[in-house]
Amino acid sequence: QVQLVESGGGLVQAGGSLRLSCAASGRSFRHYTMAWFRQAPGKEREFVAAISYSGGSPTYADSVKDRFTMSRDNAKLTTYLQMNSLKPEDTAVYYCAGQSSGSITTATYGYWGQGTQVTVSS
Repeated sequence: QVQLVESGGGLVQAGGSLRLSCAASGRSFRHYTMAWFRQAPGKEREFVAAISYSGGSPTYADSVKDRFTMSRDNAKLTTYLQMNSLKPEDTAVYYCAGQSSGSITTATYGYWGQGTQVTVSS
């Protein structure tokens, strides 16, 4: 069993930066693919980024590529999402997710955090 807790959300002006963190409990975290999804009001949850258990070459949604960077520290059981050049359309609740196997871009992960709100003002 893995529990995930996100932090780092907040209000920022367009062009600004935020760093989200996702702290996990349970050593099985080290074997899980981790991902970030987001959900804006009235919209479906969408894939943002994912990283394998080894931490190599994350996968990004086209909408965030070259602006967001995902990383992980298995020793600290933590995943990060560095968000730069934020836009108003990035406003959403951001969720951390983890799984041992399966599609990395669909919201079928087995473990989810409670979400953290990111609001980007214009």
